Parts: sequence; C-alpha cells; structure tokens
Amino acid sequence: MGLESALPEDNFLTTQLNRVINWSRRSSVWPMPYATACCGIELMATASSRYDLARFGAEVFRFSPRQSDLLLVAGRVVVKMMPVLQRIYLQMCEPKWVISMGACASTGGVFDTYAVVQGIDQFLPVDVYVPGCPPRPEMLLEGVMTIQRMIDQDKVPYDRKGQRLPLNVTLDPNYEPKPQPVDVSIGAT
Repeated sequence: MGLESALPEDNFLTTQLNRVINWSRRSSVWPMPYATACCGIELMATASSRYDLARFGAEVFRFSPRQSDLLLVAGRVVVKMMPVLQRIYLQMCEPKWVISMGACASTGGVFDTYAVVQGIDQFLPVDVYVPGCPPRPEMLLEGVMTIQRMIDQDKVPYDRKGQRLPLNVTLDPNYEPKPQPVDVSIGAT
C-alpha cells in the first residue's frame, strides 16, 4: 500500500507485540447493540453513511455476544431485561468494554419508576458514559474513540482476583464536533 515503498528491501520493522495487538483490537471493535427507544435511532444514525462509524473500525454490528467486544447500551433498560443484558455481557469475549448511551441507560432518565433500572452501572461495569437525551451521533463517535484510546493505552483494568473493574469515563456534554469536509462527488472521475 505504501509501507513497502517507504522501507528498503533488506530492512525490517520492530515493535512491541502488545502494541500490534492493541492496534488490531482498536481498529476492529465489534459492537453489540442493545438499543431501545430514541437512543436506538441515534445509534442507527451513527452507523449510517452520514456519520460512518465504519471509519473507526466498528462497522460490523454483531448480534451474537460471542463475536463482539463492545456492548452499546442505548436507551432505557427495564428490570425484566436486566438478567438478559447481564447474560449477554458475560457471553462476550474478553477484553470487553461497555458504553452507556443516553440519560436512560446512565441514570434512568425521566423514567423514575420501579420498572426501569436507574443506571446500568449498578449491574454492569461501564467504561464510557455518553450523556444526552438522546445523545447526538457525534457524541457516540467520541465515545467509541474514547474506547479506542483506552485500548491503545492498554487500559483493561482487573483487580487482584482477576475481576474486571469499570473505568467510568464521562464525556463532556458540551462537546462540539469539528466540521468535517463532505465529498459530494458522484461517480468516478
């Protein structure tokens, strides 16, 4: 692609194995969506062509927990579904990360009732909180990029017993995305 022309024929490239592994993990995050209500619509918009989650290597939404390593909880979670969500989390491959998207998943939102879980962090370790009701697709993209930065820095926290600890990163609700140039050309030139 370009690396071959940059390096002479007889030279070789050295690096650390964990950096190569983290680079491949970061570049191929496979999300498992758990989407309800309005946050699910924003999650679908993030994967669409306008925001293009595929730019960050997360284009393959897996609906099998054994093939995914990022759980995207978008929207409210009811008490009856919490055991199912916990089982999905346990079936995911290691290392795994969790993004809590929206006010309902993070705190229960406006649904202060007995039937809605008041924050999934009571039952699952959450790594990144994406605030908003519903959050914009740019915020979710920033959340995925935060997960990628965690992977690059090898931040997969475990305690002495081997149990996973949450990182609990909250994104800035006043985040303003930088305008991206849009290519509107159609067809080959």
